[in-house]
Amino acid sequence: MEQRVMADKLLDLSQNHGKTIAEQWYKAVTTNPRTSSFRKVPKDKLIAQAEAFFANLKQLYFSENPYREVQQFLERVGYVEYTYSLHIPLHENIYALIMMRRHIWLYAETQAMFNTSLDMWQAVESINRTLLLFDYTICILAQKYAEKEPEILVTPAKRS
Repeated sequence: MEQRVMADKLLDLSQNHGKTIAEQWYKAVTTNPRTSSFRKVPKDKLIAQAEAFFANLKQLYFSENPYREVQQFLERVGYVEYTYSLHIPLHENIYALIMMRRHIWLYAETQAMFNTSLDMWQAVESINRTLLLFDYTICILAQKYAEKEPEILVTPAKRS
């Protein structure tokens, strides 16, 4: 029960402050040299998609089948198709998702949510489940990119 309370607190924070977290993530993703392709994405579109993810994180977190829920969410918001159409490289897209995940916890830290060692332990448990959701997102993203470009799976790397 206490675990659920901490997860609820973190997920509510993500949901209630999604726009702020998305804006902070946007600044980071558009200035990071590892995600330079995101500089060409319109700010409002990218923030809206990140905010939608944060707003739906609680539903995804407590889902009985989180992989399927993540898959359906990504289809509903059209994230993969949109970033693919802008020629965002897969590795940059994955790193942007890693940064998105990190910004949830950076924001939570600034809100002083972790006051005791029990809070920290419960937060770690929540983080593990949230990491799983992002792992699923990354997996689905890579799978969708591979479906769009199947030759990347069958063309052997050139060796020098």
